[in-house]
Amino acid sequence: MMTRTKSLQKNHSVDPWLNDVFNSFFNDHGLSNSFSSKSPAVNIVEKDNGFEIELATPGLKKEDFNISIEKNVLTISAETKSEENVEEKKYNKREFNYTSFSRSFTLPDNINDEDVNAKYDDGVLTVSLNKKEEVDTKKTVVIS
Repeated sequence: MMTRTKSLQKNHSVDPWLNDVFNSFFNDHGLSNSFSSKSPAVNIVEKDNGFEIELATPGLKKEDFNISIEKNVLTISAETKSEENVEEKKYNKREFNYTSFSRSFTLPDNINDEDVNAKYDDGVLTVSLNKKEEVDTKKTVVIS
């Protein structure tokens, strides 16, 4: 019995596009980019008088951030959407530019939630939280 083998010819105009789509989606890197939320890297530094929380957030503006404290939970969030006026839609691949994140931190009880400062410089948001003044509870009171 004779077996015929059919030679598969590649369609070079479609293969690179399909490979790009499927490889970028199904490899680990593509899955992590597609399905995980991206939140900025954080450094937390304790100082004598408080804490500093630094978030790496390049490409944002100061007005993009929302910072709030409710019930000892500090929440830092941002949302931006970049819209460009494209007169001719003649692109094969274009990715929308949309950034959104929210990070929450439980604060210790000794934080003064009315003394919080934030600054944004060179892509790093720094939130400074000051500690409450300590009340001397070891003070001896003599009652006569």
